[in-house]
Amino acid sequence: MHPFVPSFAIRARARNALVSLALGGAALAHAAAGVEVPVVKASPQAVTVGIELDGVVEPVKQSTVAAQASGRISQLAVKAGDHVRAGQLLATIDDRESQTGVQRSRAQTAQAEAELRNAQAQLQRTRELTSKGFVIKAALDTAEAAFKGAEAARDQASAGQRQSAIAQEFTRVAAPYEGWVLETLAQAGDLAVPGKPLLTLYAPLPLRAVVQVPASRAAAARAAATVEVRIPDGDGIGRWISPAARAMLPAADPVAQTLEWRLELPAAAARTVAPGQQVHVRFAAGPQRRVVVPASAVLRRGELTAVYVVSPNGAGFLLKAVRLGADHGTAGVEVLAGLDAADWLALDPVKASLAGARPIIAP
Repeated sequence: MHPFVPSFAIRARARNALVSLALGGAALAHAAAGVEVPVVKASPQAVTVGIELDGVVEPVKQSTVAAQASGRISQLAVKAGDHVRAGQLLATIDDRESQTGVQRSRAQTAQAEAELRNAQAQLQRTRELTSKGFVIKAALDTAEAAFKGAEAARDQASAGQRQSAIAQEFTRVAAPYEGWVLETLAQAGDLAVPGKPLLTLYAPLPLRAVVQVPASRAAAARAAATVEVRIPDGDGIGRWISPAARAMLPAADPVAQTLEWRLELPAAAARTVAPGQQVHVRFAAGPQRRVVVPASAVLRRGELTAVYVVSPNGAGFLLKAVRLGADHGTAGVEVLAGLDAADWLALDPVKASLAGARPIIAP
């Protein structure tokens, strides 16, 4: 409990007595018209430390839908941001050529079936005549060979008809699964060829955070006790969550010299972020004692990062430049240098900068 030292000053329309607060044994002088600023002791506390890197949210299931037939794109039925169902029509390619192929194959099939029926009837008559001795055995062999040839021709025509039907289906591009259209890569009137991308589609769930870990810190990342992802939320600070699953690709990028980690997000957390959104990833080594201050107490002005601390005589505040470390979310931001163990920190740097501001211990 810090003792209160009374100090009295007579001023018009003011209170008769003001109590000065001693912080760490130093008395804090109260200005009669001063602003009260809550202060806390800059003391170390246990926080989780480790490697913090920026990551990007991406869908686990994402597909580039491409054309499988040649022709002009007659219709693009969706646009970026549209929700589509599995099997929904996405684009239509001019199918006049494929329709001609279907008609041709149907005619060929009909012709092959007619020839097969004729060969079958001829084979039946030849068998009857052979059994009565009117034709020789060679005529029966010829009829049987003609029948088998007609059967093969019929099967070939049927396969061609099925192939034409498949080619006809390729002119109608459908969604392979339910999801969202990320972007369109073609427009109506463009020439489509097999393999040409038309649009990009992704499933809303599951999502994962992808982070590139420098190869020099790969060992520390693998040895981390926990891996956490900070998901942005309404307060602007975010919350740390544990991924549902994690995996590291075995090969490093030869140019960037980084190893890719993929962290699958729980379904509840995945619904609060969107693909392409940036997140923070922390490979935590374990709890250690660090000086951590509230983020609201840090003053940032251009290249200056500082905090207000109570002056030695307790009569006001002094500005101290500090060097910050990791951001621990709701726990605060780590201060690597600039603060002493005996410093009392102003929680509101704006009020602390006013003339006559006086410190009070925060509840």
